[in-house]
Amino acid sequence: MANRPIKFRILELCNSGKWNYEIVEQIQKEYNMHGDFQRDSINFDIIELASGGMLEDIETKVDEEGIYKKGFLLHKYALTEFGKVRAADACLMYV
Repeated sequence: MANRPIKFRILELCNSGKWNYEIVEQIQKEYNMHGDFQRDSINFDIIELASGGMLEDIETKVDEEGIYKKGFLLHKYALTEFGKVRAADACLMYV
């Protein structure tokens, strides 16, 4: 996966609806990225895709346990119809 652009992989992972911290953890493993800076950079990529209309925020909750960042909002994202079209344009597979 490390040869694909990160945002493409994020779109694939969001197809079934995942929490931002789940996406970040998966990307960090696949792309061998460690540390808080990389974690936050990946999360920013997710936010950019959402603000571009490719992902939709389907659920939120406060991170009371410190899963990602204690006290911060966690977001669950899903691919929008526009995101599916753009993913198909980029030759990504989605279900």
